[in-house]
Amino acid sequence: MKGTQYELKYWLANSIRENPRSYIIEEIFTKFPTTAELIDVTEQELISIKGIGKIKARQIIAALKLAQTMSISTPPIRKILSPEDVYILAEPEMQYLKVEHFVILMLDSKNGVIAKELISIGCLNACIVHPREVFRPAIKRNSASIICIHNHPSGNPDPSPEDGEITKRLTDAGTIIGIEVLDHIVIGHHKYVSLKERGLM
Repeated sequence: MKGTQYELKYWLANSIRENPRSYIIEEIFTKFPTTAELIDVTEQELISIKGIGKIKARQIIAALKLAQTMSISTPPIRKILSPEDVYILAEPEMQYLKVEHFVILMLDSKNGVIAKELISIGCLNACIVHPREVFRPAIKRNSASIICIHNHPSGNPDPSPEDGEITKRLTDAGTIIGIEVLDHIVIGHHKYVSLKERGLM
């Protein structure tokens, strides 16, 4: 979920047709002041706020889930120049996911973004993240290179030994195929780690 609390407050108010300064909106952001708390808010917690019934609570939860997959204030990135660019592109969708998602970013010869594709969902291992599944969409789109991205639901982006092993396997396969693996970015809560910057690839 991207954007300042101010922007998010106005976006949520408009989504559920409330005044941004109404009691309901102010109470939501008082009781759940952080983005993480808003993402995890339950229907029962919302109903405990005066003026919010079941229907309104469900509208609020739906709006927050939609906001989680949107970037309220981040401009679109067309070219990748740094690991931070990858993080800015992926963070709105990935930082609060409850399970691990493995995604590849496909790039042209000038590091322009061709497409982004979800490869697998679930704990990463060599069976789920197989080079065949990773490189198939990249070959179809004539990609010059790819960047691997996955999230850590714990919020801590420090790479695991398995992350390093999978990265090496994909890098070796990419060398044979002719599609370079430029980096592997691990997304946490408001932070990331580049395996390339860490010297792990």
